[in-house]
Amino acid sequence: MGNRNQFTEVNAPVDRPLLFARRCRRGSIWLGVLIALGALALMAVLSDFRLFQASMVLAYATALIGLNILTGFSGQVSLGHGAFFALGAYTTAILMEHFGVPYWIAIPVGGVTGFAAGYAFGRPALRLTGIYLGLATFALAVATPQILKYHAIEEWTGGVQGIFLTKPSAPFGLPLSDDQWFYLYTLFVAGIVYWVARWLLESGTGRAFRAIRDNPLAAEAIGIDTRHHKFMAFGISAAFTAIGGGLAAVAVQFVAPDAYDLFLSVSLLVGAVVGGVGTLSGAALGALFIVYVPTLADSISKSAPWAVYGVALIVLVYLMPDGIAGSMTKAIRMRIK
Repeated sequence: MGNRNQFTEVNAPVDRPLLFARRCRRGSIWLGVLIALGALALMAVLSDFRLFQASMVLAYATALIGLNILTGFSGQVSLGHGAFFALGAYTTAILMEHFGVPYWIAIPVGGVTGFAAGYAFGRPALRLTGIYLGLATFALAVATPQILKYHAIEEWTGGVQGIFLTKPSAPFGLPLSDDQWFYLYTLFVAGIVYWVARWLLESGTGRAFRAIRDNPLAAEAIGIDTRHHKFMAFGISAAFTAIGGGLAAVAVQFVAPDAYDLFLSVSLLVGAVVGGVGTLSGAALGALFIVYVPTLADSISKSAPWAVYGVALIVLVYLMPDGIAGSMTKAIRMRIK
């Protein structure tokens, strides 16, 4: 009997998809630990300017996590997430400048404001699908800079002059520069957003998002409230993007309407595609592309930097159609098989 059980265990078929999922889960945990340790180590060797750039990468990664929840996991197209990025930035700036609210409260409040705005916008907009939803969000991105310049709210937004902010100093007398401290804070917030997003996507809500993405009619047939989950996906996505906007505003120490034009929304979408639509780890890779590739393109060609940018984007999309993270995951899956 003992030999039979041993024979059965040895010759039992391997559930390769389950094995792959377990390995990915363990690997992602260790990868997250290593990334966190590496990020902390960078603080000791990078200059303040490089830490500022790293803070911007983390801010954009936070925003891309939000966009990926909407586009990659629930299948809704958005060309206007720069508007929610701007909403988080301006909410944070107004609270800090006009009301004296500390940054560590103002940034989460910006996220709550983003959720409310995203949910409210999603209710009418998500009656549309596909390209029509994309056009609706496109209109939002186009209108945002003009709304921020509107004279009736210029007292709060600063109009075309914008709002200047002061970067927070390290508390408790810690021997850290302003850029070092805010880098640590941004790293902490980005980590919280990542783990909340991961928990959400592994819950029943996340499974409902994916079911709606894959087949809305089938999802509705099995009892999923597709309208409610679409609204929630839009709201949660906008909240995370607004938090990223608040982090970026404090890092740059300035907000102005022209910084949140249509190109920002396009850049966020490009970052999501390059990193990997439908992946959370791809958000960091997409953020690196957003921050560093334009600078690299400018250093390669002063006369035609956007041509270099376009070529880099085409090459990446051609070589890695599933994004960097998606292509790496596919390669690992094929190796396990």
